[in-house]
Amino acid sequence: MDESSEKRWRVELHSHTCASPDSRLTAKTIISANKKRGIDALAITDHNTIQGAITVKELAPFTVIIGEEISTAGGDLVGLFLEEEVPSGLTALETVRRIKDQGGLVSIPHPFDKLRSSVISPEALEDILPHTDIIEVFNARNVSKKADEQALELARIHGVTGTAVSDAHTLMELGQTFATLSEF
Repeated sequence: MDESSEKRWRVELHSHTCASPDSRLTAKTIISANKKRGIDALAITDHNTIQGAITVKELAPFTVIIGEEISTAGGDLVGLFLEEEVPSGLTALETVRRIKDQGGLVSIPHPFDKLRSSVISPEALEDILPHTDIIEVFNARNVSKKADEQALELARIHGVTGTAVSDAHTLMELGQTFATLSEF
């Protein structure tokens, strides 16, 4: 199949369920909304747990990527394609090691959003950049366009794949921002 005829998927790599303390989205609501909005693959990245992702994966008729937004000692990181929960509170580098040991991908969420206290610190960012797979270059919850521009520049300089995410915590946000990728 040539590239022009290959199927393209709508993929959301950062969303939350009610397993995160700041979201009330149930598995049923997420599944219904994503089917209506044509999302082909969805990463559930609850704060410091994979339980919401496991629940959605068991019920969803579309691809669900088990992920976790992990609170490290140096700020938030996202692990994707996880099999086990990564404990919070570890150093950023140790968190990266635990994600990679599972064959997972490391994503840096909202790296320059100054309104979030959980943003990764410059020191931790420097430590993990050589091991990073993805940087959120557009996070729909970022208030400042400059934060996204800085993230895009960081991804370009370091040759890291950039993605757009909704970081959905509410029904209105689900499926509103996504990346388009080859089917996997």
